[in-house]
Amino acid sequence: MLKITKDLLKRDIDLFSDEQLKQIADFFAFIKFQTKLSRQKTDISQFANLYQEFEKEDRELAETGISEYAELLNSEDSDESRTW
Repeated sequence: MLKITKDLLKRDIDLFSDEQLKQIADFFAFIKFQTKLSRQKTDISQFANLYQEFEKEDRELAETGISEYAELLNSEDSDESRTW
């Protein structure tokens, strides 16, 4: 089996056409992306901490939104009963 070295690869690259070099560049980009993606690991505790940090604010916003929505529905019901 042929041992692949950087020097051997560099010599081969020097012989490639522009289209082949573009393909190699695309492949290099893919390898870099794949490597970066494999290094990233999701830390579930990070999501839990974010949830706890914004839980109270989110609840308050939701409750305010529900109250305003209920008021809007009541006013629409009142307006509709006047037109009938």
